[in-house]
Amino acid sequence: MSTSATPTPALPIVILKPREADRVVAGHPWIYAGSVMYAAPTIKDGDLVELRDHRKHWLGVGLFNSQSKIQVRLLTPEHVEVNLAFFEERIRAALALRQRHFPGATSFRVVNAESDFLSGLIVDKYEDVLVVQTSALGMDQRKPLIVAALKTIFQPRTIVERNEMASRKFEGLPDANGILEGQLDGPVTVNLNGLKFETDLSAGHKTGLYLDQQANYQRTAELIALNPNASVLDCFSFLGGFALHAGRAGAARVHGLDQSADAIAAATRNAAANGLAEKCTFEQANVFDWLKSQTAVAPHEKLVPKFDAVILDPPSFTRNRGSVPDALRGYKEIHLRALKLLKPGGLLATFCCSHHVDSATFQDVILSAAFDTRRVLRRVATFGQSPDHPVIPSIPETEYLKGFAFEVVR
Repeated sequence: MSTSATPTPALPIVILKPREADRVVAGHPWIYAGSVMYAAPTIKDGDLVELRDHRKHWLGVGLFNSQSKIQVRLLTPEHVEVNLAFFEERIRAALALRQRHFPGATSFRVVNAESDFLSGLIVDKYEDVLVVQTSALGMDQRKPLIVAALKTIFQPRTIVERNEMASRKFEGLPDANGILEGQLDGPVTVNLNGLKFETDLSAGHKTGLYLDQQANYQRTAELIALNPNASVLDCFSFLGGFALHAGRAGAARVHGLDQSADAIAAATRNAAANGLAEKCTFEQANVFDWLKSQTAVAPHEKLVPKFDAVILDPPSFTRNRGSVPDALRGYKEIHLRALKLLKPGGLLATFCCSHHVDSATFQDVILSAAFDTRRVLRRVATFGQSPDHPVIPSIPETEYLKGFAFEVVR
């Protein structure tokens, strides 16, 4: 990646062990502690360093943190100074990518960390408000530069800091939430595909909304629209993203479930704000318990399917590889129950946001549930994350959201 930033002054050096440079050359920015052969004793945590291979050939400039398993986060393979001009240029390049591949969106992820070659930095745009997350020590120390660059590029009304991610603890960073610039008086009304969503940017999930599903909201609604006057169940509804899109697309009845009372209240208000209150209803419930109760039958009693479409968009069931088996059991359970509630010809739209569960494994779980319920499925769509969450194949961690739409053949 080219940059017009000024040449870097001499930096302390980190040297990798033999055979540890290949993944860096291929494009992955993370250097784990076990890959480091030598680190200059003058380096302080958060410092910029020169990264070199075991032959002392140049690899790039990165941020160092001895407290983290990721000891160096590479920022650039070029000899440039990481200053205000660097951040401005890198963020402008990220914005141009969104404008090219996601035209018309007014709320979207501007910077997606490794996907935009700014490891440890996330910036989300909600209309005229920006939300910043810094999950790396070196990036956190450079917040003033990042904020200055964002002000120049966007002239936002407000810049909010939402730094309560668990990953910050591994960097030796405390939680930090608040206003970095401007004022925030109450919720922000966010436009997604022409629908309005009341969003609390000072609390709630992630930075406020699931922006990575923005394109999938629309695509799923288009599939639901193929069955006029459908009855739709939206599980793990949150603020009603899938539900409201389904209602606008022509569904006759949409019922959303979420265990958060605040989310249900906000989704109900969002339905009313978009003129969909008569179609879209929401219920506070544990989705697993609700599905179990709706599929329970007495001996010799036959379950009558109730829905033309079921949407499953749960939070991640796994945060590490060790918990994958338990996660797969959870995924199978909700698919078993959902398939029992689907009418023949019905649509199942289902998503998994865990990086540790790949697409093939996720589909296998769904097909296993279909086998157990004696349903045959036809796959009609494959989903990924929205274009504002770009995927760099040489950085597998950038690809985490996957999904499918299936029709129940019988």
